[in-house]
Amino acid sequence: MPILNRAAEMQDEVAGWRQHLHQTPELNFDVFKTAAFVTEKLKAFGCDDVVTGLGKTGVVGIIRGRQGEGPTIGLRADMDALPLNEISGKPYASTIPGKMHACGHDGHTAMLLGAAKYLAETRNFTGSVAVIFQPAEEGGGGGNEMVKDGMMERFDISRVFGMHNMPGLPVGQFAIRPGPIMAATAEFTITVRGKGGHAAMPHGTIDPIVITSQLVGALQTIASRSTDPVEAVVVSVTKFHAGDAYNIIPETAEIAGTVRTLRKEIAKKSEERIRSICDGLATAFGARVEVDYQANYPVTFNHAEETVFAGDIAMSVAGDAHVHRGIQPVMGGEDFSYMLEARPGAFIFIGNGDTAGLHHPAYDFNDEVIPHGMSYWVKLAETALAA
Repeated sequence: MPILNRAAEMQDEVAGWRQHLHQTPELNFDVFKTAAFVTEKLKAFGCDDVVTGLGKTGVVGIIRGRQGEGPTIGLRADMDALPLNEISGKPYASTIPGKMHACGHDGHTAMLLGAAKYLAETRNFTGSVAVIFQPAEEGGGGGNEMVKDGMMERFDISRVFGMHNMPGLPVGQFAIRPGPIMAATAEFTITVRGKGGHAAMPHGTIDPIVITSQLVGALQTIASRSTDPVEAVVVSVTKFHAGDAYNIIPETAEIAGTVRTLRKEIAKKSEERIRSICDGLATAFGARVEVDYQANYPVTFNHAEETVFAGDIAMSVAGDAHVHRGIQPVMGGEDFSYMLEARPGAFIFIGNGDTAGLHHPAYDFNDEVIPHGMSYWVKLAETALAA
């Protein structure tokens, strides 16, 4: 089955919503204008209930089917943007310096709004659909906050589904896999405290820059020498700060970075190895090394039955040849993981075509994706809640 005719007809309208959101990006939990826009649309569509303030600034709309009582499924989109200056050159580019929709959350929100409008008009299902619009996916854990606010219990959500665009995957194609599809994330900050002094007399110092430089290399052995080669782990140092003058060895140096894994056991071992390496270098050089390690999002883990179901729905929209059911996991993080820990469900990628990559200042969501994403949401809801 191809995309829905109604979804194709609504493309320009939904693209208009998307481009409006693109011009007015908001960060983290401070998505007040975006949430207000979503709330206004859901009420205008005739949703039976529209609840705001979940997970601080999240919004949930409830659409009840015309065919009687039944379960409730959740469909989720994210609303927040990123702290970047946009260079896309689009006429609807961000009007707010230092903020832009560089991950396509404007498109995710618009597609789910389009699906909500269609479902509120037709109501061709039994039970209810909860359309979930969450804040703070980009590091704030808004999905976790909505779960902790009791969203699943309040609306009696039995299964939950998410979707994210993927640059490089052609428009009209989908990609999914059972089990881990996106990585658990962690962040670390390591401070090396040595003994400063004159750069011309290094023998009287404990040089934190030399120690920290060795530490950067040593951390790479976690993946190359401490982890089974068939396991996935990424340890990336992304910051290095030390010193203020060319002739002074500083007292301290600091690095920071991220760890990405697909299994809890590997995540635990990676943290242990970071601490062990730091302790060893501290002893070897007579310095103090302090580790601040923060586990962040858990693994985004697709449930087996729901993954098959989501793949079948995608196939009904795109055709079997355009649904990739065994993609490699992505080592980026995603806070839909919290919702998948709370309820069975599945997370799927939808093709964004040949565009700039996610989190790039030239990125833009491809509006040609809209009817494909809308059709996926509608068919998923109607099939999951068929009489």
